[in-house]
Amino acid sequence: MGAIVQSAVSLLVDSSGAIAHSSLDGPIESLSFLRKSLLFAELSNLSYLSRAEAGRLAYEIGLPEIRFYDRDGAQAYIFANDDDAIVVCRGTEPHDWNDVRADLQLRTVVSETAGRVHRGFKREVDDLWPRLEQSLVSNTRTLWFAGHSLGGAMAAICAGRCVISHIRSNPRALFTYGSPRIGNRRYVNYVQLEAIRWVNNNDIVTRLPPSWLGYRHKGVEAYLNSDGEICRVTGWQRMKDRWRGFVRNLRQGRIDHFADHSIADYIEHIYRAVQDEERFIMPFKMPEQMVVKSSRRAAA
Repeated sequence: MGAIVQSAVSLLVDSSGAIAHSSLDGPIESLSFLRKSLLFAELSNLSYLSRAEAGRLAYEIGLPEIRFYDRDGAQAYIFANDDDAIVVCRGTEPHDWNDVRADLQLRTVVSETAGRVHRGFKREVDDLWPRLEQSLVSNTRTLWFAGHSLGGAMAAICAGRCVISHIRSNPRALFTYGSPRIGNRRYVNYVQLEAIRWVNNNDIVTRLPPSWLGYRHKGVEAYLNSDGEICRVTGWQRMKDRWRGFVRNLRQGRIDHFADHSIADYIEHIYRAVQDEERFIMPFKMPEQMVVKSSRRAAA
């Protein structure tokens, strides 16, 4: 997965010259589902930047408080204001051997909760969690988790640990983009929290590690089809849509499986959905299967 991820630094400025579409003037909870999704996608993009650059852009969004954590190549930010705190884990950086090593370790290990989790992803979180936990232990603001690629897997593991820890503020929700599978069925189902997993058409990382090794995803899927539109697809429909996207991008000289993993594409598609929603004043309604109740743990 390491070589798949593009540098996010060059992707922050869109064709209109805007740095970010999101702007907060109140609690995140007051935003629509799509506005939340756009915000967390843009913060996931910012996580690839240096502390100074990320801090400046987060301030413009409305998140003036920033903390950066880095240990042995595992990295995360906490962006915050008076209302909210968002833990955003940084995704794979191709030049960072620690990230690449984490991606390539397909073995599972016993988790800190229940079931088995990806060994490399767990190791990345193990490096960061003590410092993150210390920062969050007295947090009273609404708490969110987000991340792209490897960062999405790390954010999911961190959110699960937060639920079972002595941290007073339970995660409000988890938003991931292009996240790989993280553990076996028991692991991903043990801790229940609202988790939205964005998948862009042929994004190859979302199919790794393979399910035949017992790996499963955390959260419910929000699928972007080959036209960049949000939709529900069944098995055969998904196969046709993936083929349509592959052929279309091949004609443009792009390999769809890699191109669709770009966080810039996720942002572009979600922003277009936000524009459609607000232009026609037709609120996007989350399908029932995308609504997950929060609880301390799954029923035994």
